[in-house]
Amino acid sequence: MDDLAQIILSSSESDYLDQLIPLLKNAEIQTQVTPLIHALNHVSADREAEIERICNSNHQEFISSVNQLQSVREGTVSLTSEIMDLSKSIESSTEKLAEQKKALVDTRGVRQNIDETTQAIKDCLEVLRLANQVYDLLSRKSHYAALRALDELQNVHLREVARYKIAETIERSVPATQRLIAEAVMSDLNTWLYRIRETSQFLGEVAFYHTEMRRERQKKRAETDPFLGAFQLNSAVELVADEQEEFDVLDNSEVTVDFAPLFECLHIHDNLGQMDKFRADYAATRRTQKDLLIPQTVNLLDDESNELSSLLEGIAGFAIVEKGTMAKTENFRAQTDVDELWESMCQSAITLITSSLDSVSNDEKLLKIKGVIALFIQTMDSWSYPVASLDGLLLTLFDKYSSLLKTRFSDDFTEIVNTDDYMPMPIANPDEYAKVVNVSWYNPPSGHEDPETLTYPCVLPFSQMYPLVCIDIRNFLNQIYLFSDSHFRHTTVIDTVLRESLDSLLVHKVCRALVDRLASQYAGQIVQILTNLDHFEQACRDLELLLVEARSSSSAAGPIVLAATGEFREAKTKAEKRLFALVNSKIDDLIDTAEYNWQSRSAPDHVEDYMQELTSYLSNTMSSVLLGLPESIKSQIYFEALTHISQGLLALPLDESVPKISAHSVGQYQLDIQHLVEFVESLPERATLGPVMEELRQTGDLMGLAAEGQGEEFFDSSKAGVRFGGVDKIRGAVLLEKVQTRTQSTLFAPAPHSPTSADGFEGQHQKKPSVAGGFGGLGARFDQFRRDRS
Repeated sequence: MDDLAQIILSSSESDYLDQLIPLLKNAEIQTQVTPLIHALNHVSADREAEIERICNSNHQEFISSVNQLQSVREGTVSLTSEIMDLSKSIESSTEKLAEQKKALVDTRGVRQNIDETTQAIKDCLEVLRLANQVYDLLSRKSHYAALRALDELQNVHLREVARYKIAETIERSVPATQRLIAEAVMSDLNTWLYRIRETSQFLGEVAFYHTEMRRERQKKRAETDPFLGAFQLNSAVELVADEQEEFDVLDNSEVTVDFAPLFECLHIHDNLGQMDKFRADYAATRRTQKDLLIPQTVNLLDDESNELSSLLEGIAGFAIVEKGTMAKTENFRAQTDVDELWESMCQSAITLITSSLDSVSNDEKLLKIKGVIALFIQTMDSWSYPVASLDGLLLTLFDKYSSLLKTRFSDDFTEIVNTDDYMPMPIANPDEYAKVVNVSWYNPPSGHEDPETLTYPCVLPFSQMYPLVCIDIRNFLNQIYLFSDSHFRHTTVIDTVLRESLDSLLVHKVCRALVDRLASQYAGQIVQILTNLDHFEQACRDLELLLVEARSSSSAAGPIVLAATGEFREAKTKAEKRLFALVNSKIDDLIDTAEYNWQSRSAPDHVEDYMQELTSYLSNTMSSVLLGLPESIKSQIYFEALTHISQGLLALPLDESVPKISAHSVGQYQLDIQHLVEFVESLPERATLGPVMEELRQTGDLMGLAAEGQGEEFFDSSKAGVRFGGVDKIRGAVLLEKVQTRTQSTLFAPAPHSPTSADGFEGQHQKKPSVAGGFGGLGARFDQFRRDRS
C-alpha cells in the first residue's frame, strides 16, 4: 500500500511509471498483483468521483473533462489490458525468477562448499609443501633451515588446518622429522670430525712451522738486543715482541678449520632441547678419535723421525682444535674434558716413546728426537696446555742422551789413550800450532804466544793425546748443552750431569788409564805421562772456570770443583814417585857398581867410572828425557835424584862391611864427591840444588880432615857448626871411627905384594885392627859423644 500511495502522489506520468516498474518487478506472485489491480480500480473510482464533483461545479469543464476522462479511461483500459499482460508476463517471469533464484541459492551453497573445500585443500597443500620442503632442505644439507621450516609448520601452519586429519598425521611425524634432522646434522658433524681428524696432522705441522718461525724471530731479536735473548719462547716478553706477527693456526693460507658444521649442530640441538645429549655424544666421539690417533708402536730409528713427528703433529692438531672449539663456543666443552683428553694423549705418547727408547743407541738420533718433542712442547705451551709430564719425558731423554754421550766419549778417550805415542807433539806450521792452542787449555810459555815467532817444525811438551782429549771435552760439553738449546727446563740437571760425567770420563778413562801405564820401565814414557798429567790438571782448573761461565742454571752460584782436578794432582804425584823410583833405581844400579878399595894404599888419580857414568846419566836425563817437564817438576826430580845420590854415597863408607877406611880411599871418595859437586854447580838450577850436596860435601871434608888426623874439630862445637853443620852427628862419629890417619894407614897397610891387597877388594872386609889406643884419644871421645847422643 505504500507503493500505491507513492504512485498516487507522483507528480507526473513518468514518475508514476517509475514507481510502477519496481512495484511490478517486486511482484513475485499473482497474489501480490491482484491487490494492486484492486487498488488501481479504487483509485480509478476515486478519480471518477472527484471528476464528477468537479463536473458538477463546472459542466463545461466537466464535459471536456469527461471527454478527457473518457479518453483517459480508454487509455486506462488499454493500460489495464497492458498491465494485465504485463502482470501475466511478470507472473511468468517471477516463477522463472524464483526457480532461478532457488537454483542460484543451491548453486551458491555448492559453490561455497567448493570454495571452502578448495581453501582447505590449499591449506593442506601448503602444509604438505612445507613438510616436503623440510625434507627437501634436509636433502640439500640445509639442516637449520629445515628445522626452522618444521618449527614454522608445527607452530603456525598446522594450527590453521588443525581440524583436518592431515594435521594430526603431520603432527605425529614431527618428532620423527626432528630426529631425522638431528641424525642428518650429526652425520654431517661426524663427517666434519673425520675431516678434522684427517687434517689434525697437517694442522699440527703448520703449528710446528709457526713455532719454528717464532724461534727464528726470537733468535734474531736476541742477536740484535741481548736483553731479549734472556727470555725464552712463550715468555711474556717474547709474546709481546712477536705480537706484530699475526698468525691464526686455525685459519691461514695453508689450512682452514671451518666450525660452521659444529655451530649448526649446536644450534639445532639447542633448539631441539638435546644439548646435554649432544654434548655427551660429542665428548664420546672425541675420546674415540683420540684413541684412534695413538698408534700401537712408534719407530724412533728412521732418519727424519717421521713417525714421531706425525704422532706429535696429530696430537697437537687434535688439541688445537679442542682449544679452538672452547674459544668459539660457550659452555660446550668442559675444561676438565679437554684436559683429560690432553693428559691421556700425552701419557700414551710418553709410554710409546719411552718403550721405544731402548732401540735408540745413537746420541745424534736422540738429539733429533728431543728436538721434535721440544718443538711440540713449545707449540702446545703457547696454547696454554700443561707440559709438565712432557718435561719429565725430556728428562728421561736427557738421561739416555747423556749416557750415550758418555759411552761414546768413553770409547773415544780409551782409544786416544791407547793409541797415543807418548812422545812430545810435533808441530809443522803456525796454523797447526794455533789450532792446538785454541782447542786445548795450553798456556804457551812467555815469548811463544805468537805462532809466527816460533821456528818450525817444533814440539809441544805434551803428547797428541792432550789436545785430542781437550777437543773431546769441548765437544762433550757442547753436545750436552745442545740438549738445552731449544727447550729444557731442568738446567740444574744438565750442570750436574755434565760435571759428574766429565769427572767420570777424566778420572776413569784418562787419569787412571795414565796411572796404569806408569808401570812402564821406560823413563821417557813416564816423563811424558807426567807432563800430560800436569797439563790435564791445569786443563781441569780452566775447565772449572768454563763450566761456571757456561752454567745453564741462572740460580746456581758458587765455584765448580771437579774431582778430576784432585785425581790428576794425585796421579801426578804417583808419576813423580814412579819417575823418582826409576831414576833412583838407575842411580842405585850405578852406585852399586862403585868398587872402592877402602884399604887402598895408592893415591887416587882419576874419578871413578861409576861417578862419571852417574853424572853423565843425570846430564842426559835432564837434557833429553826430562826436557819436556815443567821446570818445577824437573827441579824437583833433580832435587830428589841428587838427594838419593847423596844418601847412597853416604851409605857407602857407612856400610857395616867397611870396618876401616884408609886415607887414600878417603882421597878417592873426596875426588868423586868433588866431581859430583862440580857437576851440580854447573847446572842452571845450582842455586836450588846446591844445598842438597852440602851434607855429602861436608862429610867428605870431615873424612879428609880425619885422614889428616884433625877429626877432633868435629867435636868442637864452635868450629863444627860452621864447617860440618850439615853432617849428621852419629854418622860423622861413625866415619871418624872408621877413617884412619895417613900414619895409621901406612902402619897397618898390607905388604905391597900381599895377595890379599892386590885387587884392593879384600881389604874392604878385613877385621878392625886391634891396636892399643886405636885412634888415640879420639876413640874415647867418640864413645863419650855416643853416650851423650843416647
